[in-house]
Amino acid sequence: MTTDRRTAPHHNNLTCYTDYRCRRPECVERFTTWQRNRLQAVADGTWQPFIDAAPVREHLRSLYAAGLTIHRVSELTGIDWNTLRLYTQPAVRQGRGMIRRTTAETQAKILAIEPTPSLPGRVDPTGTRRRIQALVATGWPLKELGPHLAIQPDNVRRILARGQRVYGTTAQSAAKAYEQLRDSKPQRHGVTDLAIARARRHAKQNRWAPPSYWADRMDVIDDPDFEPLYGVSRREIVAQDANWLMRTNGLDRATAAARLGISKAYIDHAFRDHPEYALGTAA
Repeated sequence: MTTDRRTAPHHNNLTCYTDYRCRRPECVERFTTWQRNRLQAVADGTWQPFIDAAPVREHLRSLYAAGLTIHRVSELTGIDWNTLRLYTQPAVRQGRGMIRRTTAETQAKILAIEPTPSLPGRVDPTGTRRRIQALVATGWPLKELGPHLAIQPDNVRRILARGQRVYGTTAQSAAKAYEQLRDSKPQRHGVTDLAIARARRHAKQNRWAPPSYWADRMDVIDDPDFEPLYGVSRREIVAQDANWLMRTNGLDRATAAARLGISKAYIDHAFRDHPEYALGTAA
């Protein structure tokens, strides 16, 4: 009888060993060192047991409400953001529950962060862009969002069109506006039905995910490495995967299909529906 092992999302702390049973030599050594130090601290009477994480959880929520992103808090504390998110919500897709107890050291690091710390000059634009896109998907025209974001409408368009970093104050304003407007109907703010329809159509054409999509993914809305698959059909995903397998490994369609656990006919249909992915692949 075999037991499935989940793959650790990272190898930066003890969770890969304790929660995912990772046995990389460096991870085993990290755990062994921690255990040795813990036992020595117990013997010396200096060991600090785990404490209730409720104060940490409430403080993190106040930081997020003030506009700080989880990645910004991670930068300020030196704590991996994957760990931080478990203080406020469980990682359902990874099968991990919310952190209920923590160390005094971790608590001190998090409680030391003020709700309104000095913001960096420029930050990654991913979260700001996704929040704006989500609001457009609910019917908010870009020109109407400008005042809520405290920036000019043309600057809103530039944020969506360019990959450059945005000011920390802009990211904070976008986060606040998103929390205020995500459940608010644009009609209540004087936006016309025609403008709402145009905004929604534009968002649909660009596959911009609405707030309902991000509702249980707020832990990754700021993560540039997370790829939203909103509005992407299974056939398009298959076409993408098959294209990658065939180009990088030199496989034909039949072999790629076997790798993906589908029929060759399904790949044929996927490429027919999405011919842009059929380019540069073998028959």
